[in-house]
Parts: sequence; structure tokens; C-alpha cells
Amino acid sequence: MPYTVQIKVMPLTELLDPQGKAVMGAIENLGITGIGDVRIGKHITLQVNADTEADAKKVAEEAASKILANPVMEYFEIEVEA
Repeated sequence: MPYTVQIKVMPLTELLDPQGKAVMGAIENLGITGIGDVRIGKHITLQVNADTEADAKKVAEEAASKILANPVMEYFEIEVEA
């Protein structure tokens, strides 16, 4: 059965996010107010063929941990949709 898997990869909260800081500076320079912080990550969508939702999540976790995210600098969250 095909499953759509959404993977969100973000920098670890304790690490500086230089891209987010640059965007925050640009937002401030444009005079946009009310934004306290910017963190920039990746959103990845996989189409996974698996027997169950749990199997699809397991495949996505393996892909995320081995190639899609750098565990030294990033964490990931997975959401599976039937």
C-alpha cells in the first residue's frame, strides 16, 4: 500500500542557525515586526510502498537517520499519511 511520509528536518535547538539568523536580520531590515526568531530546516516528502503504516514509518526513519538528516546537527520528525 502506498503511504505519503512527511519528514521535517530542523537544526538542533541548542545550535546556532546561521541561515535563520540571516533571514531574521532581513526581516528586521524590512521593518517587519512581531517575529521573535527564525529557524530554517527542510521538508521532505516520500512516497513509501509498505504493508503497514508502521513499516512505512520504519523505512522513513531509516532514510532520515542515514541520509536525510545529520544527527550531529539536526533532528527529524516523521508523519505518515495513508
